[in-house]
Amino acid sequence: MSTVNLFSFVDLFARSVVATRHLLVKGAAHVSSLGITEQEMLSWRLAPDMRPLGFQLMVVANFSRTWTARVAGLEPPEGIAADLDVAGFEAGLDAALAYLRALTPEQFEGRDEVPLTFEILPGMAPTFPAAQWLTVFAATNINFHVSMTYAILRNNGVPLGKADMFVAGLG
Repeated sequence: MSTVNLFSFVDLFARSVVATRHLLVKGAAHVSSLGITEQEMLSWRLAPDMRPLGFQLMVVANFSRTWTARVAGLEPPEGIAADLDVAGFEAGLDAALAYLRALTPEQFEGRDEVPLTFEILPGMAPTFPAAQWLTVFAATNINFHVSMTYAILRNNGVPLGKADMFVAGLG
C-alpha cells in the first residue's frame, strides 16, 4: 500500500482530467451524430441557475493546475476560459494533464503546513495549510465539476456509464 502524501493528489487530479476529457469527447461525438452543435452542448446545464458544461470543463482544467502549483510553491499557470469550443477545451485539458505529469514529489515535500491565503469569494480570503487547500478545497471542487460534467452530459442523452469515470484506470 502506498503512502498518501500531497503528491498523491497530483495523480488523483490527473485521473480526473483524463476522465473529463473522455466525457467531453464522448459528448462531442454524440451531439455530432445528432446534428447538435458543440456550442449548444457546451451551454447545457442541469438547472437554470447552474453553470453550463463549458464552465465545468474550465474548472477541472484550471483547478487541477492552479492548486497543485500553489501548494508546490510555484506560480500558477495561466488558465483557460469558459467559452471555448470543444477543441479548445480538449487542448486545455491536455495542457493540464501535461502540467500535472511534469510535477515531481520533491516539489511537495515539506509543504503540508505552509500557510496559503486565497480569496475564494469577495471578502472571503481564508488562510489554511497548503495540505488543507489541496486535499479538501481543490479535491472537492475538482470532483464536483467532473461529476457535473458527467451529469450534464448524461442528462442530455449522452450514453455514459460509471465505467466512463474510470478511463484512467484503477491502478
